[in-house]
Amino acid sequence: MKLKTNKAINKRIRTTKKKKMLIRTGGQDHFNAKESGNTRRNKRRDKNLSKANVKNIKRLLPYS
Repeated sequence: MKLKTNKAINKRIRTTKKKKMLIRTGGQDHFNAKESGNTRRNKRRDKNLSKANVKNIKRLLPYS
C-alpha cells in the first residue's frame, strides 16, 4: 500500500538536491522590532533540520 504524504509537513519543509532538509525559522511574524538587527537578519534564513528529526520527517514524506 502506498503511503500518503503528510501535507502539513510537506508545506513546511524543503528538500534540496543534496538531500538536506530546510525549515523556516520560527517567530518571524510579529514582535520583531525589539529583536536586534543580527537576530532579525538570521531569522530570514532557512535552517537545516537536525539529524534527529530527519528520520521522523522521512517517514511522513515518502517521496524524499
